[in-house]
Amino acid sequence: EALPVFEAHLALKRRYWSRNEYSILITQSGLASCLADLGRDDEALVLTREVYARMVAMFGISHEGTLEAGLNLSNSLLRQRRWADALTLSGDQLPAARRSLGADHDV
Repeated sequence: EALPVFEAHLALKRRYWSRNEYSILITQSGLASCLADLGRDDEALVLTREVYARMVAMFGISHEGTLEAGLNLSNSLLRQRRWADALTLSGDQLPAARRSLGADHDV
């Protein structure tokens, strides 16, 4: 039941708020999560990769939103048992998270 709501929400944001790319990415992330919950892991992974790539391009790897998108991508990779890809991504994300969040943060 939630999938059509996420799809409609995303369509509205793209049509009426196309300049707010960050908001669109957050909605895409929610849609990807919904797809994963429905067992549509391949579609979720494609969308999650897209969100992460756009976040990196917009804000850089150390931005809090990018770190969260990277965590979502890692989870998506793990759901598909793509261990090596998840490990590589985590290897890139951990140093960025430590730099961004500080050494005292429980990363």
